[in-house]
Amino acid sequence: MDVTLHLSIAGRVQGVGYRESLRAEALRLGVSGWVRNRRDGSVEAVLQGPHEAVDAALAWARRGPPAARVAQLDARPATGEFDRPYAGFERLPSA
Repeated sequence: MDVTLHLSIAGRVQGVGYRESLRAEALRLGVSGWVRNRRDGSVEAVLQGPHEAVDAALAWARRGPPAARVAQLDARPATGEFDRPYAGFERLPSA
């Protein structure tokens, strides 16, 4: 059974390749969803897939790429508009 998580990631996560690195890691793990920058300097993402794959992507997201410094990561079950099927992993425009 697939799980879907909605993530908010804060710290030094913009301008360091975080979004593209998360996208590459998610695709490598077979995780669907999306990632985007937020105007407040954070990154937002949705991860969907088998529990083990999503857990592995979440563990990576807590570290990020080498230049990132993740200060806080909040992960919660996706609800509302975020709780739907995803195909592939997209990089969405900033919100």
